[in-house]
Amino acid sequence: MPTKVTDDRPAAKRLVTGNTVRKRSKRKAIRSVNTAANLFDADHTDDVPGVRRLYTVPMMTAVLGAPPAAVRHWVRGGLFEPTRRAGSLEWFDFQQLVVGRQLMRLLSTGLSLREIDDKLAGLAAGGAAAAARVSERIVTDGRRLSIRRGSRLVGAGGQLQLGFYTDGLHTGDAGAAATLLPRLDAGPEIAIEMDDDEPTCAAELLDLAADLEAAGEFTEAAEALRAVLQAEGPTAQVVFMLAELLYRSGDLTAARERYYAAVELDDDHLEARSSLGCVLAELGDHELSLAALEGVLRQQPDYADAHWHMAGVLEEVGRAADSQRHLRAFLALAPESPWAALARERLE
Repeated sequence: MPTKVTDDRPAAKRLVTGNTVRKRSKRKAIRSVNTAANLFDADHTDDVPGVRRLYTVPMMTAVLGAPPAAVRHWVRGGLFEPTRRAGSLEWFDFQQLVVGRQLMRLLSTGLSLREIDDKLAGLAAGGAAAAARVSERIVTDGRRLSIRRGSRLVGAGGQLQLGFYTDGLHTGDAGAAATLLPRLDAGPEIAIEMDDDEPTCAAELLDLAADLEAAGEFTEAAEALRAVLQAEGPTAQVVFMLAELLYRSGDLTAARERYYAAVELDDDHLEARSSLGCVLAELGDHELSLAALEGVLRQQPDYADAHWHMAGVLEEVGRAADSQRHLRAFLALAPESPWAALARERLE
């Protein structure tokens, strides 16, 4: 059964079995659920709304093999540009996966997320976001970045890089856009260098939390997020980030409470509501899980991730026919998803 599509906890905890509901790869009004599913029966795929073949953040995380914190950090910083937004949900096209591959190339060199931001910001007048849009032209030499402009290499601040600096420079794959991006091998461990001065604002703390989470320092990352909440007061976005972090660390009970809190702060935070449904299912409360996911699909019937999770929960409770309807809906919306092959296997 499919599990929470953004999870990257240890392999022993993310085996896809009949008793697992969702991993990261996240009332009862069943009539509304079925209505949403019927919109996407196989005979109606030509009428699928505009999110078909687009990628959510969890899908991008899985395709790129990226730490979830890194993808969300790049979304927050504008390095990824959503193709469509609906409330708290965002969808991205294939070109953003190409950008993501180049960003992952930089992350694999050992640079932290904040270092990547700083180095990219010096390469383009529009800052890191502008540099990311031409990331296929960025080359690396150790921890130094340059950008190709015609036959020249230009470094931070527009400084021309002389020829003897260019030996062994690495560029991105020229054919990255030709095929679906493969999963990147894990890079070296990222060393998080703490500044002498403690972060002084919420944005700095959020960046620090992302770096720590990407490096696997879950306890320290959670403390940084809690510091933001203490300093700025609770917001649905930060509470959701903390819930996701707690989920990745394996504390499902604490994650459930934080997902509840995020939904209470913002009833339209559908990603938090969807994640809540998955955690409830993992904790064995399938009735509440179905209610949460039904609420998501009632508001956003073209949210592929929610169909995937709903299919898993329905299969767990023995409702195979309803599960298959949601699998068909999922495939209609996301035929190139990293979980599409598994969905097709389950439909056979």
